[in-house]
Amino acid sequence: MANPAFAVVGHPNKGKSSIVATLAQDDSVAIAPESGTTRAARRFDMKVDGQTLYTLVDTPGFQRARRVMAWLTQREATAAERPAAVAAFVREHARDERMRNEVELLKPIVDGAGVLYVVDGSVPYSDEYEIEMDILRWTGRPSMALINPIGRADHVDAWKAALGQYFSVVRVFDALTAEFDKRLELLRAFGQLDEAWRAPMQQAVDRLAAERGHRRTLAGRAIAEMIVDMLRLVVTRRLPRDADPAAYHDELERRYRDRLRALETDGRHAVEEVYQHRRLQRDEPPVPVLDEDLFSKQTWLRFGLKKRELVAAGAVGGAVGGGAIDAALGATTFFTGAAIGAVAGAAIAWWSADQLAKFTVMALPVGGVELRYGPTRNANFPFVILNRARLHHRLIEQRTHAQRDALHIGDPPDLPPDAVKQFGNLFAKLRKAGDDPDKTRALTDDLAQAVAELIAVPLVT
Repeated sequence: MANPAFAVVGHPNKGKSSIVATLAQDDSVAIAPESGTTRAARRFDMKVDGQTLYTLVDTPGFQRARRVMAWLTQREATAAERPAAVAAFVREHARDERMRNEVELLKPIVDGAGVLYVVDGSVPYSDEYEIEMDILRWTGRPSMALINPIGRADHVDAWKAALGQYFSVVRVFDALTAEFDKRLELLRAFGQLDEAWRAPMQQAVDRLAAERGHRRTLAGRAIAEMIVDMLRLVVTRRLPRDADPAAYHDELERRYRDRLRALETDGRHAVEEVYQHRRLQRDEPPVPVLDEDLFSKQTWLRFGLKKRELVAAGAVGGAVGGGAIDAALGATTFFTGAAIGAVAGAAIAWWSADQLAKFTVMALPVGGVELRYGPTRNANFPFVILNRARLHHRLIEQRTHAQRDALHIGDPPDLPPDAVKQFGNLFAKLRKAGDDPDKTRALTDDLAQAVAELIAVPLVT
């Protein structure tokens, strides 16, 4: 049995393509404010793991509905003959350029697609739409009306009253802002249009819900790998022994910061790819959603921890190292090592809050010196990155594929206290892992799981 297919039809410039983009999760759908953007019917398959769950057909808007209706009524068809009359219109006008739009939008319906009739709830209802609805009724196909408010929903009630006379199912659906659960609810309604579609559309809903959890896992992995790469980053430069290292400090610091910015951007791209957002509008800086510089004071005040939280996180990290001392001595120190480590970690967190990384000069056995900038020992830095990534993920996960404006940001919420302790512990362990690949790999796995759990929790702003 073929997968359910739905032709999205209606007046020009009423948000048809936006609905297709949102429900097909495809940002390649052409959307523009001027009418006539869609000139030919185009199919968009909603796929999960390569399997098509349903198909949406983006169509041009009605242009000559009165002429179509006049042609159909001349056939004097009975109710049972009307679908065949519509099919005859499509065949006879296949090469008629004047009827191109009408042929393009009716052909997928004649071929078996359901009808999704789209109107704009922000404009007044008028009887000119009734001709379009009459034509769709002639097709005999299962149909639903969608009120897509483009702007203010001032006329939704009038539209509901009118559409209810032509369609058994009428839904209000804002393609730009519809949350995930609202989209699933609409897909379930599609399944009610035809008995044959009920099971496949419920399967589609189940698969999409499961896919959402899988995407959070993948996003958690992408964010964790980004954080690990940023925490471990070191940039170097070799110089002759008689060179002045201080003269190269600013250059090395600039390279270090630029590389951190690039790693963060790569991590965001990876998250966007997980959610199939491949065409986000970008200006300078590369990601408008977080357009404050990564190292600006404002960024650290908004996304980082407060000094008091840093002390708590540093104490947890210090206790990790101190606990290792206790373990080495068989716990005969009565956890003195952990206590000392906690105090030391808290102090380091406090005093290093404004320092990003160390600049070191190392002598080389073959002569000359090597300058090193990094890795960061700043206790606040990974929390800044984590909170930025957390907010970016929230915006990407909630963003429909019909939205084409730049991402916008509000104030990020604080990390929950339990998360501060959990991630402070993980970040401390990552620092102590040094260059040990096995420990780093295991800790990256732990961090990926913790991030996936964190981003699954709704943000309260």
